[in-house]
This record gives sequence, structure tokens and C-alpha cells, in this order.
Amino acid sequence: MTAIDTNILVYAHREELPQHRAAYSRLKALAEGHVLWGIPVFCIGEFVRVVTHPKLFDPPYTAGEACEAVERLLEAPGLRVLYPGSAFVAFFAEAVREANAIGNLVFDAQIVAVCRESGVSSLLTEDRDFARFPGFKTRGL
Repeated sequence: MTAIDTNILVYAHREELPQHRAAYSRLKALAEGHVLWGIPVFCIGEFVRVVTHPKLFDPPYTAGEACEAVERLLEAPGLRVLYPGSAFVAFFAEAVREANAIGNLVFDAQIVAVCRESGVSSLLTEDRDFARFPGFKTRGL
């Protein structure tokens, strides 16, 4: 299963960004396809935070627009929201230690942990920080 990182979701929803076309195409193919794919639950909240931020976008999405975008995504038949399970804390601690994750990298460690626990084979992302997690496979646009 492939998981989708926040930046891909943002790029797919904001037409003014240079990565929009590639991200939209990849997300649309997954949403309309027949393969299982996932979004870490943490990325949903981060997506809403980013697209509604008035210092990042002019105009930003309203809260309602951001929630509607998430609701449309959740309609995709092959999508699974990846939630932490009973082994999450152990996966999280392992990710934090192996990457020496501090500060903002701790958020990425949560994504790595929930992906590992969920059996994700790769994360679609443009965030190079994930390379700090040994054995965690990522793919770009």
C-alpha cells in the first residue's frame, strides 16, 4: 500500500503551486483506481492547517472548504485512513531513536510509525526529511 503525505495533498488542492498538476494527477489516479492506498490520520489535520493558513495562501481555504476537500478524498473506495494501533508507541519510539528525531522531525516520526504499523510499502512525498528514517521507502512526484 502507498500512503500519501500532506505536501502531496496540498499540492493537489492548490492550483497556484508548481507541483499541482503532477500531484493532482497522482491523487486522482489513486482515488479512481482499484488499489489500496492510505493517508496517515495526522496528515489530514496538517492538510487542513496548511490550506487554511492565511500567511501561506491568498486566499486560504475556509474551514468549510478544507473539510469538504477531506470529505471528497474519503469517498475514494480504495482509501484507508491510517490510524495508530496498539503497536504505534513502539513504532514511534523506534522511529524517533533511529532518526534522532527532535523538533519538527518528531511529526514525521509519527507518520513513519503509523505507516510501518499499517504495512505501508512507500510514502508519496516531496519531503526529503523522510530519508533520515532508515529503511523507510519514499517516492516523489
